[in-house]
Amino acid sequence: MERSDSGDVDVQASAYLQTEETHERVDPLSDGECTLRIGDALICTSEHDEIDVGFSQNEQRKSEEEEEARGEFDEEQIGLPVESKEFDAPAVGMEFESYDDAYNYYNCYATEVGFRVRVKNSWFKRRSKEKYGAVLCCSSQGFKRVNDVNRVRKETRTGCPAMIRMRQVDSKRWRVLEVTLDHNHLLGSKIYKSVKRNGTGTKRKCISSPDSDAKTIKLYRARVMDTGNNMDPNSAMKTQFQNLAGSPDLLNLRRGDSAAMYNFFCRMQLTNPNFFYLMDVNDEGQLRNVFFADGFSKVSCTYFGDVIFIDNTYISGKFEIPLVSLVGVNHHGQTTLLGCGLLAGETMESYHWLLKVWLSLMKCSPQTIVTDRCKPLESAISQVFPRSHHRFSLTHIMRKIPEKLGGLHNYDGVRKAFTKAVYETLKVVEFEAAWGYMVHHFGVIDNEWLRFLYEDRARWAPVYLKDTFFAGIANARPGEALNPFFERYVHKQTPLKEFLDKYELALQRKHREETLGDLESLALNNAELKTKCSFETQLSRIYTRDMFKKFQVEVEEMYSCFSTTQLHVDGPFVIFLVKERVQSEPNRREIRDFEVLYNRSVGEVRCICSCFNFYGYLCRHALCVLNFNGVEEIPLQYILPRWRRDFKRAHVTDNGLTGFVDGTDRVQWFDQLYKSALQVVEEGAVSLDRYKVAMQLLQQSLDRVHKVEAKQD
Repeated sequence: MERSDSGDVDVQASAYLQTEETHERVDPLSDGECTLRIGDALICTSEHDEIDVGFSQNEQRKSEEEEEARGEFDEEQIGLPVESKEFDAPAVGMEFESYDDAYNYYNCYATEVGFRVRVKNSWFKRRSKEKYGAVLCCSSQGFKRVNDVNRVRKETRTGCPAMIRMRQVDSKRWRVLEVTLDHNHLLGSKIYKSVKRNGTGTKRKCISSPDSDAKTIKLYRARVMDTGNNMDPNSAMKTQFQNLAGSPDLLNLRRGDSAAMYNFFCRMQLTNPNFFYLMDVNDEGQLRNVFFADGFSKVSCTYFGDVIFIDNTYISGKFEIPLVSLVGVNHHGQTTLLGCGLLAGETMESYHWLLKVWLSLMKCSPQTIVTDRCKPLESAISQVFPRSHHRFSLTHIMRKIPEKLGGLHNYDGVRKAFTKAVYETLKVVEFEAAWGYMVHHFGVIDNEWLRFLYEDRARWAPVYLKDTFFAGIANARPGEALNPFFERYVHKQTPLKEFLDKYELALQRKHREETLGDLESLALNNAELKTKCSFETQLSRIYTRDMFKKFQVEVEEMYSCFSTTQLHVDGPFVIFLVKERVQSEPNRREIRDFEVLYNRSVGEVRCICSCFNFYGYLCRHALCVLNFNGVEEIPLQYILPRWRRDFKRAHVTDNGLTGFVDGTDRVQWFDQLYKSALQVVEEGAVSLDRYKVAMQLLQQSLDRVHKVEAKQD
């Protein structure tokens, strides 16, 4: 690829602009129809507010016209003289008719602010030599290289980060992709000369021709509107982020958050396939709630949207960012992100809007929803997902014990009794007896938190949840915890701007973990077996590596179950009693009894511990009963497809890849392409020979796709 007008190398820009046929993502604030209404959600539409910005040397606009031009973005022509401070700062999403228009705009903005502009990088197409990308920066950007010369000039650069990165998009207009406004040096007074070296070595000033009264540049801004409120779309663009800090029904944004959020959304849409977002605004155009998710979240919902966890830890815990994340569990038992929201507060309205948007975009109705105990969220779930099983997270409840009960003089005794009632009772009558003993023996019957917990016990106590499928999200064993998806990246004082930067890092780490899990699962073999049990051999060929290791623990612990006897027989139904030595305290084991119901006619087995519903695989007690009855392989109904190493490929086959494809729905395009390519990736990673063939075919396919764009040049 040819590149000129480049004094330095911009790694970040070159990564985005490295191919001449790089296909642009559809920006709801730029190209293509994208109108969506969800409750009171903000509508993102493709129509542009076209602003003619005139750069004039001789004409001076009076104050009334200037104020009108500044007040809102109008579709009429607005003349902006060089000497008036009318230039809006560059922003991601701005579009220009030509590169010269974009350069002239930034040059004149720099003149007003007080710095000079130079071209850092330019990119040209191989065949037509047409420029399609550029980075303009402050003249103080970078540092000069020290050469072996007699005269070494004094260093005048400061490594200034100010820059704009832009490229030509499908509409042939030039779009701003990235903006940095901050300088690390003092800015001078008005500077009317800014160097741009062209092929002849001449200099270009702010005005292209002194003979013309004005140079008109068409600047396009995305239109954002709320059709439900009949508000001025241009006014919405100006006011949607101008919220009052601390207002209970508005998103609490601090200084710089609005620009960071807008840049983040535009950058993600241009660089991340199928990233999308929606905004919720009030009648005044002020921002209340935001939802966003990437294409992988969309795909993950189709696979793992049956059981979700709505994590409102950050907003309920008064973190700096009001983040709510929707999380699922993938085929490796790892958490996977299904969407994010920034909410104005813990209100039923905000939660209802978030869930309604998620449902409408993801087309996913979960079987089970796990949350913290929160009345507004509970009300919203009952309205949006009336058929889902809403349960409370035991992890959150156990973490609150020190906070809620720490002031009691007999705290240690209450905590132990509480833990025993929750984890060691197998029947409802046992739980009720253990709870009654705790509240009466320790005199906490009037404790408000414990009273509310008892009233909601059917939604969080494991003994009441044995008929609910959790896929590992509910933690029914001591010491287990459900960690937040962004645990390593967000702390109490993390600002919104920092989180938006770390969002991509968190997703990249999770995607890498999932990919490594897929590769390790393909390499799983019988050498990793620890017993001679046929159940272990069977699932070693089916499960992913991580899920097999969890199941393998149950197979190993079969040897702690020393007795399997029949208690009752009723036709094909038999109740077995399995005795197990359980570690109760350090250096102490006790014997516990587990009842297992077995149906000989259809091979159904169900243990009173309900491990299968909580974790998705059979427990040691059920395996003992199957083994006792001479069953050598686990029945297929107890091998869940979601834990299979080929689950995604099988899921794709089940759903089919043919049929009608909406010619305007890029989400559907992405889904179909992703699912088709996934099969090639998984098969190609099996061996080196397959890898070489797959890489060759993928490269050939990519070249053919690029040729489609080349023919249009």
